[in-house]
Amino acid sequence: MSKILPLSLSGISVKAGGNHLLRDININFDKGPLTLIIGPNGAGKSLLLRLCHGLIKPNKGTLTWQGSEAAFAARHQALVFQKPVLLRRSVRENIAYPLRITGMFSTAEITDRIAEALDLSGLAAIADRPAKVLSGGEQQKLALARARAIRPEVLFLDEPTANLDPRSLGQVEALIRETHEAGTKIIMTSHDMSQVKRLADEIIFLYDGHILEAGPAAQILNKPASKEASAFVKGDLLP
Repeated sequence: MSKILPLSLSGISVKAGGNHLLRDININFDKGPLTLIIGPNGAGKSLLLRLCHGLIKPNKGTLTWQGSEAAFAARHQALVFQKPVLLRRSVRENIAYPLRITGMFSTAEITDRIAEALDLSGLAAIADRPAKVLSGGEQQKLALARARAIRPEVLFLDEPTANLDPRSLGQVEALIRETHEAGTKIIMTSHDMSQVKRLADEIIFLYDGHILEAGPAAQILNKPASKEASAFVKGDLLP
């Protein structure tokens, strides 16, 4: 049984400087489908992920995990940023650090999880290399491997393949798919419609801080209900 899902947002609004950045957000995230959040720049995609992760608080509305606002949910979810935030340590130590600070795992468990993460991400051969000297693709794979090592129930990904070369993009997408297939709920933002078509089971279309459409990927890609989503999918509305 799911520990924290569904994640439910009800009547959520976020304001700054008198402006609504997110407004009247009502959505449930259930275990299962790989969810892509799309929309033009400034629509509120990254802000929505940070809100769900707990980095910001809404001015109005409620966010609940399994019907509760309990803070323990943070232990079961993780966020990977577009530009990975890495420690000035080795690849191995970057994976080890969050495992240690939870205080939830034995030394043997930490060792096993590090080995598994390195193997799944293809980073085993460079495990002792400083994280800061890695390529962009390698850094993003490390960020994903570090998050996956905790085995979160929900993983938020904020444009995880932005600015990657095609080879690195393919490798990171493969890791995302594997993580999803292993049972982790993926909620991800993307501006790349080709990627959306490859990965999405369901899509949320954000426009001007508001959810205009949400549903199965095929429905929104092939028969969007709003003129804004239709324009965006066709490429007539810039991302």
